[in-house]
Amino acid sequence: MLIREGEERTFDTDIRLAALLSGVAGAINAATFQATGLFSANMTGNVSALSDSISLGQVSRTALMVSLVLVFIVGAFSSGLLIEAGRQRGVRAIYAYSISFEAVMLIALGAADLTWHSVLSGGGLILGMSFVMGLQNAATTRISNARVRTTHVSGMATDIGLGLAAMVTAAHDRKSAVARLRLYLFTIIAFLAGGVAGVALYLLSGGYVFVVAGWVLLAIAVPEVRRARRS
Repeated sequence: MLIREGEERTFDTDIRLAALLSGVAGAINAATFQATGLFSANMTGNVSALSDSISLGQVSRTALMVSLVLVFIVGAFSSGLLIEAGRQRGVRAIYAYSISFEAVMLIALGAADLTWHSVLSGGGLILGMSFVMGLQNAATTRISNARVRTTHVSGMATDIGLGLAAMVTAAHDRKSAVARLRLYLFTIIAFLAGGVAGVALYLLSGGYVFVVAGWVLLAIAVPEVRRARRS
């Protein structure tokens, strides 16, 4: 799931990747909103909020929204550098290492929130989570040739519409259209289900939800690292 990339991957592999990582992304995004009132993965909404704060002359909020977008980009940039360095050195498990890095950051941020919540509530938590979401979205986008984008629900909703159109008009390639539609539907459903679980867990346990999400990612990534080493 985290070893083969691009055209070597099957739709079933991408569906498993989307279901697991979109669920985690949905949980992080929703739990972070409960904690801070801001979304860590929704850059479309954050840019809209940025335009609103600029129009209203809200300097501090404008600075925060700019920072959120930039940190997400830096997370994606960091993931891209890590993956490219690993690919050049022939590290087959580089995507699993990228997800492991995300997991460690989540555990650290969750532990920090539990210990210094009053400090992180000023913006540290949301900025850290935006970086993490940039990491994840870049890794899943790269490994799947952009078929899987775990934090990009607007794009998936658009793809569902296009997939439905393809099913109606492309009778000769309907099997591929159905496979793509399943992938996009699983991504959105997993993001939604993860969000519901994330809010419930945050209300019950606070920052522990981020620690749990980190361990879930490690449970996904570590077996992939071992499998890559054996092969």
